[in-house]
Amino acid sequence: MDVKLNSRKLISIVVPCYNEEETVRLFYQEVQTVIQNLNYEFEYLYVNDGSIDCTEKKVRELMLLDQRVKLIDFSRNFGKEAAMLAGLQYAKGDAVVIMDVDLQDPPSLLPKMIYYWEQGYDNIYTRRRNREGEPLIRSFFAQKFYQIINKISDVEIIDGARDYRLFSRPVVEHLLSLKESNRFSKGLFSWVGFSGVCLEFDHVERVAGTTKWSFLKLFNYAIEGITSFSNSPLRLATYTGLLIAFISFLYLIYIVSKTLIFGNEVPGWSSIACIILFLGGIQLLFLGVIGEYVGRIYSEVKHRPNYIVRSCIDLSHEEE
Repeated sequence: MDVKLNSRKLISIVVPCYNEEETVRLFYQEVQTVIQNLNYEFEYLYVNDGSIDCTEKKVRELMLLDQRVKLIDFSRNFGKEAAMLAGLQYAKGDAVVIMDVDLQDPPSLLPKMIYYWEQGYDNIYTRRRNREGEPLIRSFFAQKFYQIINKISDVEIIDGARDYRLFSRPVVEHLLSLKESNRFSKGLFSWVGFSGVCLEFDHVERVAGTTKWSFLKLFNYAIEGITSFSNSPLRLATYTGLLIAFISFLYLIYIVSKTLIFGNEVPGWSSIACIILFLGGIQLLFLGVIGEYVGRIYSEVKHRPNYIVRSCIDLSHEEE
């Protein structure tokens, strides 16, 4: 596909990294083969998210070879959400691309993404057609998560959509204007709106290394998404409380009526114990739901930064 040429436009490529020493250079080489014939200016923003391996060293080696490579080094691990936010804040491009360093985001899609950007689209996102190679239980829960959140949220989040996206500068500015601390970027990317187009691709295995997303981390991320974009769990707590209160009232009428008709009898301790345990479990469950929201309010009001940058190195800027 032919791409409209304009050498004066800058495209920033944001690359979050956490213990990715094996993939830093491989990613750079693969992207270079794709963009070397595109008449655009590019910058690489590697965000080192508190890696404890040689990721920082590998990025610094690249910086000596190519001054377009820049390093944003966190003081510790703050998570991918913080790394993407930092990349958006430091990016100078007319368009910004977010890519995973493990090459599960095919660089071959970049020319097509740029093409749609030049056609006037502001949010070009990607989606996997399948989940081949992914554990079945993980795929099952992922699909259920998207089904649930799209039913209870006003924002549509595409099943299989990746963080691999190209944003125009207006979209970036509006994303940065959202000041919440608990960020669920997939939801925020949809919430800001703008004209979008989806590019689909088949599942690609990691080129090296291992995934940093455990089942527990993904589960917590799902809870973050649901509580960030829906109040339905709180409403469910209310409706469940009303339902249990109504059932309890009916049961009270039954007990009183039975006593009046047949007289008093020794009550069964097992049925009482079951009822108490059931009601106690429901109460604890929804106290946990309320606690999730209160915890997020607590995080927001503290106004702590999403990340702390230990150093930001731009050799091209230093030489200027």
